[in-house]
Amino acid sequence: MSNGTWTDIENDLIVADYFAMLADDVSGRPYSKAEHRRALLPLLNNRSEGSIEFKHQNISAVLVGLGEDRIPGYKPAFNYQMALEDAVDRWLAENPSWLARVVTGPQENELREAPQIWVGPPPTLSNQPPPQELEQVLRVARKFDVAARDERNRALGRAGEERALKHERAQLRSAGRDDLARKVIWVSEEEGDGAGYDIASFEPDGRPRLIEVKTTNGWERTPFHITRNELAVAEERRSEWCLFRLWNFSREPKAFELRPPLDAHVSLTATAFQASFH
Repeated sequence: MSNGTWTDIENDLIVADYFAMLADDVSGRPYSKAEHRRALLPLLNNRSEGSIEFKHQNISAVLVGLGEDRIPGYKPAFNYQMALEDAVDRWLAENPSWLARVVTGPQENELREAPQIWVGPPPTLSNQPPPQELEQVLRVARKFDVAARDERNRALGRAGEERALKHERAQLRSAGRDDLARKVIWVSEEEGDGAGYDIASFEPDGRPRLIEVKTTNGWERTPFHITRNELAVAEERRSEWCLFRLWNFSREPKAFELRPPLDAHVSLTATAFQASFH
């Protein structure tokens, strides 16, 4: 069996196979990992089933870095060839509909409200992955500017805001505040993006709650973009403003909240500069 470096052709084949399984997995369609491995064997350079299995785990690791969904049964295995990152990026470039998709499980209808979102604690130093794994994940996120990609994905952003809106109203109703639930406003939809927050809601005691929603299909540590205006509003209205981070959105949306000052929770890095003529 070959132990040599995987070629670009081999990487492209196994990445396409992984995404075929992932599409089935996300949609709830049955599939067989063993059948997929056996179908790949004659197309590769004398690889073993074990090496194919491990390569699928490597692809899971790349997808974590890219802030994307992965196959739960393939635990991420790091320290892979960098050429594998480029193969995943090529597949995504050739299949733009994958990143544009918005999958959040069974569609809610007017008769059934979306269930409330599980809101847990934000990531901390105490629960971060091992340093080498974390650095590799963050390097991939920087290389492909995952934060900018999610920010440009308007369909994902809008779906996340709508989901957070339903969650807010459900929270208030469960607290016996139907009156406040009826007053929650989807600001970015009704008034545009300039307010510095997406949703104007309330605490159960009636205090204002201004929510900026950031959504990703990836894991909870996926980087995100925040505008200068959002940071300014967060600083000016510290007691009211919060960042509602939705993650794992294409599977089972989960969330955590960050309260100002944001630099107590995240590292803020300038990613663009304004150029003015002399």
